[in-house]
Amino acid sequence: MFTERAEVQVRPGVEGDLESLTALYNHYVRETPITFDTTIFTPLERRPWLLSHPEDGPHRLMVATEPGTGRILGYATSSPFRAKPAYATSVETTVYVAPDAGRRGIGTLLYEALFAALSAEDLHRAYAGVALPNEASVRLHERFGFQHIGTYREVGRKFGRYWDVAWYEKPL
Repeated sequence: MFTERAEVQVRPGVEGDLESLTALYNHYVRETPITFDTTIFTPLERRPWLLSHPEDGPHRLMVATEPGTGRILGYATSSPFRAKPAYATSVETTVYVAPDAGRRGIGTLLYEALFAALSAEDLHRAYAGVALPNEASVRLHERFGFQHIGTYREVGRKFGRYWDVAWYEKPL
């Protein structure tokens, strides 16, 4: 799969992306409450996560790259919603964009590619958790048809305070 718009390319993630993807995620671990991970990862520690997102099937990894440089500008995933078998037709989706690549439509490109890839899969619902406040993420999810279904209040503690997480769902 390949998408190009605004000089950004979107393709499935590959093992050669691991170092860049880890660095991007670690930014969010260190600097933001967007993820509730609190300790940075090495690429080796992050490898099982990458390998759990093959090029086909319901659990995908799409990366946005800058033409010419190949620099990763962001990524989107669909992952298992819960481990029990009855949840197999549900996925949890997420998007991470490089801090210097915001407001370029990268998240939109990534979700377009991800949902196009998932359209042929036996999936029923997508879910997304958004640590609040995060207006950009709320807007992105609503633009893709996600509806707010509830908020877990003060569910995570990071940086010495509690954070709410809003949950969204979308039929697939």
